[in-house]
Amino acid sequence: MRVPLKYKVLAPGAVKEVYLDLVPQFEQSSKHKVMTTWSGTADIKKRMAADEVYDLVIVGAPDIDAFIKQGKMVAGSRIDLMKSGVGVAVRAGAPKANISSSAALKQAVLAAKSIGYSTGPSGVYVMSLFERMGIADQVKSKLKQTPSCVRIGTIITSGEAEIGFQQVSELIHEPGVDYLGPLPADVQKITVYSAGIPSGAKQPEAAKELVKALTGPVAAPVIKKYGMEPG
Repeated sequence: MRVPLKYKVLAPGAVKEVYLDLVPQFEQSSKHKVMTTWSGTADIKKRMAADEVYDLVIVGAPDIDAFIKQGKMVAGSRIDLMKSGVGVAVRAGAPKANISSSAALKQAVLAAKSIGYSTGPSGVYVMSLFERMGIADQVKSKLKQTPSCVRIGTIITSGEAEIGFQQVSELIHEPGVDYLGPLPADVQKITVYSAGIPSGAKQPEAAKELVKALTGPVAAPVIKKYGMEPG
């Protein structure tokens, strides 16, 4: 007879919709109870640095690799789950900016009165993109960064940001915003979200069962539904 276990997961908002769609099925079939802490990438790094105890951590693949290198995660435990590009959104009903090419995107950013970006991988990339486009100084005064784990949709709907950038999965079904689409292919950045088992995990074997559920055949259509692709 299986003994139901409780275990702790730390995960970013980019995977939230997929995760919340799949995990209840996993809990029902496994009888395990998953307790999830939602946090932004910057905060996940702080929690790992503080040696908080989790059985599974989901975050960008480069961060998992860094945690393994630091000895904070089990070597070889990284499993790629899903990947997402960066998307663009405006407030629902607002004029839809043209982002069909990198040149059009540049003009849309320059024309916007305010620009929202995150503390996560999408935000880091967008800042580097503005540098590459040569417009970093021109847009600097218009930038609005959300706190860790706060979605860009929050400041778009409030009017603080006229246009915003975040992972597609965090914009595609967000209430109060119109999702314009992904960044043009020539300036797109794909982030792979991976799972890793912390060195101090109490239930590592149970955590591996959850990873199987998040990478199994049932997961693929759910991942695609939320604008991502399987790992």
